Amino acid sequence: MTKRTRHAAALLSAVLLSAAAGCSAAPGPAPARLSGASAPTGAAGPAAAKGFTLVASGDVLPHTSVIRQAARDADGDGYDFRPMFSQVKPLVSAADLALCHMETIYGEEDGPFSGYPAFVSPPAVADGLKDAGYDGCSTASNHTLDDGADGVRRTLDRFDKAGLKHAGSARTATEAATATTTTYTAGSAKVAHLAYTYDTNGYPLPDGQPWAVNLMDRETIVKDARAARKAGADVVLVSLHWGTEWQTEPDETQLTLGKELTASQTGGRPDIDMILGTHAHVPQAYEKVNGTWVVYGMGDQVAGEMFNPSGARDMRGNYGSIGRFTFAPPAAPGARWQVVKAEFVPQMMDLPGGRVVNLPASLAEHPGREDYEDARDTVSEAVLGRGAAKDGLTEGR
Repeated sequence: MTKRTRHAAALLSAVLLSAAAGCSAAPGPAPARLSGASAPTGAAGPAAAKGFTLVASGDVLPHTSVIRQAARDADGDGYDFRPMFSQVKPLVSAADLALCHMETIYGEEDGPFSGYPAFVSPPAVADGLKDAGYDGCSTASNHTLDDGADGVRRTLDRFDKAGLKHAGSARTATEAATATTTTYTAGSAKVAHLAYTYDTNGYPLPDGQPWAVNLMDRETIVKDARAARKAGADVVLVSLHWGTEWQTEPDETQLTLGKELTASQTGGRPDIDMILGTHAHVPQAYEKVNGTWVVYGMGDQVAGEMFNPSGARDMRGNYGSIGRFTFAPPAAPGARWQVVKAEFVPQMMDLPGGRVVNLPASLAEHPGREDYEDARDTVSEAVLGRGAAKDGLTEGR
């Protein structure tokens, strides 16, 4: 292709003061989901602060073959994307906060739909994401304007209907002004989510709608992050659609902007608590930069057959990672929430089966499957390629 391309650990307690900061089996009982409110206050005073677990995953990019699979799974009654996410649902739904990246926009309920190069996806994708346990998605990408303002409107309308929040695009100026930061309550933390894209594949912003999609700019991101903190955010997450397609190593823009954003502070406290990257189609490294986790690229979560710039079929385009981070409350009021456990879970879009696969979980149940082993090894090598293991990043399942 050319240029386009969350069981918070409830056991967290005061012992965490000494802790180091840092897309299956049937799931156990699900933890309490997001309530949209702070921890309750009792007669004895405020309840103890609670940590949370964040899960984040990569690009959802429904090519034509993916849309056909959803039609088959619906048995002739529209499109059903729920089976596609069924194998990662235990992982996603167990987290306190789960975020995806919806790279494409939605069409009308009955279509028409299209894949590359101008994607128009079935709105039923949102129902599949919600069923899997996602709470919201970033929606700023180089494909956000593939069908202009109407595509943005249809996508966010369906998110609202499905009960998914979104960050990165907007239908109205009022929405853009009031939803610059999308917020969630996870554990006892107020979490803000911001999202931006490097470009829109040359599609201009709709006339009179300069706010339709957030474009990546260091000053704007820092300003928005500080505004989110001022509005009460305990944790600020930034999703960036960036990087060079098919390149495992982060490019110079990723490295430079990552350093600049993680170095930005107000009153000695970082303005941004984590960067979650998408776009490159291939899994990229996780790295701790200035004490902050940067995920340069999670790879594709959902995609059809992928071909690299040389025209060769490239399995890396169907590989990705899910990041899972456990946040603990700060040691002192006003201090930073700390990542006390950092994990990545290799995943793969199994095209013949039409399912997103949790590779470690699948291999534990069915050892010896060579294609899954190769995929897991490739993802692990990329994710750990910049030395994240020394900062405590481990493989989860």
